Amino acid sequence: MSGGHTESIRKVASGKLPTPPVFATKPEEREYLKFRLAQALRIFGNRGFDEGLAGHITVRDPIRPDCFWVNPFGLHFKLIQPEDLLLVDHKGQILEESGQKNGPFRILNIAAFMIHSAIHAARPDVICAAHSHSMYGKAFSSLGKKLDPISQDACAFYGDHAVYTQFNGIVLEEAEGLAIAEALGNKKAAILQNHGLLVVGSTIEATVRFYIALERACQVQLLAEAAGTPLKINDEQAKETGKLIGRQQGGWLSGTMEFMVLEREEGVKFQGLN
Repeated sequence: MSGGHTESIRKVASGKLPTPPVFATKPEEREYLKFRLAQALRIFGNRGFDEGLAGHITVRDPIRPDCFWVNPFGLHFKLIQPEDLLLVDHKGQILEESGQKNGPFRILNIAAFMIHSAIHAARPDVICAAHSHSMYGKAFSSLGKKLDPISQDACAFYGDHAVYTQFNGIVLEEAEGLAIAEALGNKKAAILQNHGLLVVGSTIEATVRFYIALERACQVQLLAEAAGTPLKINDEQAKETGKLIGRQQGGWLSGTMEFMVLEREEGVKFQGLN
């Protein structure tokens, strides 16, 4: 596909595609992001991305950009509601603005803090970051290598994901979180060797979409390699395809469909501030 043809497609599509919501106030944006983050965690739970106490999704706070919201330690993804989320600063302190004053789930996951605080500090462009020990991502991570462009969908990560080739146990030290953030660099995803997947994005929806896409790409490559030697898409086509399907705007649009399904199933949508 020529560059001119690609640009023509982008121009046609850009005039028709919806865009992320814009809010009149920062408090309303905060409430929306909390609502969406709780939904994202339930989507992960519904997809079986849970693994006991492991796994976390964070979103940068629009009022206090040096802080982020995160799921509490010990509460299953499927059960999380906006009022359960914790607001955490980059010192690991849980702030009272979270609204959750007491209860058994007002506990911060140390691994979540070490990984996500480093990423949010290093990447001002990152609004949301997701990490879990999902089945196929975990299996593929044991190979210690990048994904190959063996399908159109895998091209979304062509040149846009890294491999963190160390495993030093549970991430309980600041240095380990910093090392993961450094390995991620300016990319949207990382495969953490012997550990799992990490995806970041400019919206919650794009992050959820690309996490699901990365998990599936890992599954497809495992299946293909078990069957034989998969053929790779050539570098030029993989790069061009990745430019089209790996963009954050497209990730947001695809990701919204996951939230549409959840809202239909649960019968609950964001109502804004009263």
